Amino acid sequence: MSDSTLFFISEPQLEFAFSQLEEHPKDGLFLYGPVERGEHSETLKIGMIGTRDGLSKLDDFGKLVTGHIPPYVEDRAHHAAFPGLEAAFGLRWPNRPAARIEVSGNAISNAIRFQNRHEAIKKTVDIYAEAIQSYLKNEAEVTPDFWFVVIPDEVYQWGRPTMAPPVSERIKGQATLRERKAKALLKAPSMFPEDNAEAELQLYDLNFHNQLKARLLNTAPVQIIREQTLRGALAPREEQHKHRVQDPATIAWNLCTTSYYKSLGPPWRLRDIRPGVCYVGIVFKKDPADPDRRNACCGAQLFLQSGEGLVFRGAVGEWYSEKERQFHLSREKAAELMRLVCEAYESKHGTAPKEIFVHGRARFSESEWKGFRDGCSEGSNVVGIRIRPTDELKLFRLARKPVMRGTCLAMHQRMAYLWTKGYVPRFDTYPGFETPNPIAVHIDWGDADIETVTRDILALTKVNFNGCNFADGLPVTLKFADAIGEILTAAPNLEGAPLPFKYYI
Repeated sequence: MSDSTLFFISEPQLEFAFSQLEEHPKDGLFLYGPVERGEHSETLKIGMIGTRDGLSKLDDFGKLVTGHIPPYVEDRAHHAAFPGLEAAFGLRWPNRPAARIEVSGNAISNAIRFQNRHEAIKKTVDIYAEAIQSYLKNEAEVTPDFWFVVIPDEVYQWGRPTMAPPVSERIKGQATLRERKAKALLKAPSMFPEDNAEAELQLYDLNFHNQLKARLLNTAPVQIIREQTLRGALAPREEQHKHRVQDPATIAWNLCTTSYYKSLGPPWRLRDIRPGVCYVGIVFKKDPADPDRRNACCGAQLFLQSGEGLVFRGAVGEWYSEKERQFHLSREKAAELMRLVCEAYESKHGTAPKEIFVHGRARFSESEWKGFRDGCSEGSNVVGIRIRPTDELKLFRLARKPVMRGTCLAMHQRMAYLWTKGYVPRFDTYPGFETPNPIAVHIDWGDADIETVTRDILALTKVNFNGCNFADGLPVTLKFADAIGEILTAAPNLEGAPLPFKYYI
């Protein structure tokens, strides 16, 4: 291919029960059920934790999803009714959850308002994390597959890095050190243990969601839900717009999909991904434990044909280049990370992968590329792919409609523009607001066919099991990269074996 070529990639097919195929997850689940659906219905084995009001709303939501929920707009193809949990997934909502923990609303309200924001977020996370850990250690007769964590609106509002309660509402806590002093003590500890203990608060992320996920990584997968989301799902139809959340049918689809995934595994899988192929997304995040902010944590996400994923925490080191404003691994650490990936694949399949596609947002350096090749199994073909969203090119159709999703413009053998967003015939619309932009796909290292690479990337936009969307704009290898990086560095001492992707989303 020497000249630019425009071609179209048909919508990837998903496989459901009885080997049936559909392009939309909601269609496949409604008509056939999950890909590994058993003959008999099962009951979700869930844990619940929240305030009394939050747990009550979750109970009501459980009753809601047992039945049909009409679409928000009847005559729009991208608004789908929810047929009911058992009808779509073959699952029942439990009459009694496997675990139910009530936490104090007053304690949460006080903790999230501590003046020191690191103390505030950590103390709020303590309320939930310690309750779950204590239950599993001392009381659990049945271990839940995952936990619903219902949080009050104020935790969502004030539990983020850039947000804080008004000064008049703040409460004096035990932390008294200024942030600069606390960070200095991380580098040069004090003679006083209490000061060092307070300084360690800086090692915990200022995001409630990320810190809770991080601190429960080796304990249990969790699904965090805002009380406001549940209120919106349960509100009368004429009042739903006031809650500024998705419509009830969409909320039900999304929460039930992730519930199935976190309990039983992927509810659908890609049909046309070639056997022996795996995809790896590289993750970087600056390490908050480093007072000078020079070190970064590296991680990798491994995705298989089935949609299953594993997350590896790699080495911490000086991977960030101020000059290039990019992260790059050393050859040795790149090889070490690739060895972990190949060992996990071989443990799952009993054989080495035939092809490994490594996805990143920046061009891999030559030393990284050599490291990937050093660490991969003998006989495996490794390809380094750079994927970046861009607005440097626009395409328009004469039909006065947006460019179709799946349109691809290959500029040459190693670079193409792929429209992962655009007009979808299934919906007879483009579910967006602005002219759709493509992603630029570069084959920087290794050998692969550009059409094969773009087809795989389009397919990987359809395996986000955190919801029940038709597709995302980015492949799953990059979609959650930032969020996973945040979780990998959200709390200290997160060493351990690779964990399934469900622990991070």
